[in-house]
Amino acid sequence: MAGKHKGKHRKRPFGDKGSLPGLASRALGWSFASNVIARLGTLPIGIVLARLLGPHAFGTFAVALVALVALLSFNDLSVSLAIVRWEGDPDEIAPTVATLSVAASLIIYAACYFIAPTFSWAMGTPQATDVVRVLALNVLVDGLAAAPAAMLQRQFKQDRKMIADQVNNWLGAAVSIALAWQGFGPMSLAIGRICGGGASVILFFVFSPVRFGFDPGKAKSLLKFGLPLAGSSIIVFAVSNTDQLVVGHLLGATALGFYALALNLASWPVTMFSLPTRSVAPAVFSRLQQDKAAMRSGFLCVARLLAVIAVPICLVLGGAAIPLVGLVYGPRWVPAAAALAGLGVLSALRIGFELIYDFFVVLARSRVVLVVQLIWLAGLIPGLIGGTLADGISGAAMAQACVAGCVVLPCYLFWLARVGIKPRDLAGRLWLPILVGLLAAALAAIAARRIPADLTALEIAAAGTLAGIGVLALRMRPTLAELRQTLQPTAVLAQPAPKPQPRAITITAGSQP
Repeated sequence: MAGKHKGKHRKRPFGDKGSLPGLASRALGWSFASNVIARLGTLPIGIVLARLLGPHAFGTFAVALVALVALLSFNDLSVSLAIVRWEGDPDEIAPTVATLSVAASLIIYAACYFIAPTFSWAMGTPQATDVVRVLALNVLVDGLAAAPAAMLQRQFKQDRKMIADQVNNWLGAAVSIALAWQGFGPMSLAIGRICGGGASVILFFVFSPVRFGFDPGKAKSLLKFGLPLAGSSIIVFAVSNTDQLVVGHLLGATALGFYALALNLASWPVTMFSLPTRSVAPAVFSRLQQDKAAMRSGFLCVARLLAVIAVPICLVLGGAAIPLVGLVYGPRWVPAAAALAGLGVLSALRIGFELIYDFFVVLARSRVVLVVQLIWLAGLIPGLIGGTLADGISGAAMAQACVAGCVVLPCYLFWLARVGIKPRDLAGRLWLPILVGLLAAALAAIAARRIPADLTALEIAAAGTLAGIGVLALRMRPTLAELRQTLQPTAVLAQPAPKPQPRAITITAGSQP
């Protein structure tokens, strides 16, 4: 019996799929694959849509998208995040989370419907009102999907989430391009997003059934956790989208279309590298909460691994901006390249900021995040207005990069030092990826200026970037070994989830856009 008892509690080996490292690496792999397929697979469709719609229609849709992002930033009151970091059985709170999320999304959409005309007018595009109202229906879809999506994330089931996300991406893109071809203009993109989200919502509930329910005590705890984060998320939205508000209001829909395209290009690295990491890192950090040293070591390792891939790619976007935009989207979109240098730097910083954001959320220091976001917004608004008036979309992009690097980064470094992560420790991990990124960007810029053929210039830029990443990857073995060592002692076993108790009302459909 003694030997049997001892074997029962023996730690699983590192490579065991049930260990924390095994679960996390598998989930990260699925999440990364999902984002790569979504980005590379739908890229040709995005190019076709941009060519079909043109800058003005693309700018009109961008106005509606800003409204949607604003609503999604707080539509579930951030209570779904509690499922990811809940220390007990998440089934205890999932029904209440589902109820709060859907109720909040209904109220928020109703408000959006009536505010849409005023918002569109303020953005300098009154014709966007109907597009805003249709696209904002995704708020209801997101409210339904909040709880099951969080449960999949908590359980490291990114493979199933990948299926729902791909249905969303591909179906939405197919509907959009079909309607754009028929002359529906920016409304084609809005309807496509609704169709994709509606289909994926069903899959979310098939993969992770969640029922409605309401426990007043748990609701109070959830709101206490979520409302500060929801407030922070509103500020995060303002920080992330004030640039489009300013550009649209000061320069009009066509300039906003150019800027939105550049912003979309600069967001590729964020989507491909930061989003997969964010789908896994909070759950990993939450498992390490009892060992602060392990949390700090894990953060530094993840930061370096992200920088190795993301920093060179983000910086090269600016160096290769003109041939990239001209070759992919066509000559009439080339003015969008003016904003890519600043936005590429911003994307590199944003990937780091999002990792820090998640780290502080797991530490339950949401006030730190809120304070930093407020400081960011206070510096960003005057910077954006001045930059946009001085140099159009290029000035707006450079203003964003300057505020992020000179105001926000020092603030985050200060607070990281307060929890034991010193600036010199972070600099020691990141200086080489930054240097390689700058060299790759310089090579790309020289090729873009000296070589008239866009394709050849891009080939040289890509070769330089891949070579730089390859050199960095060869030096990553110590970091990977350190990360394994950090996670090994806390190899929390994936215990079978307890069977859910019967609840009153069962949902059979839901998703997020």
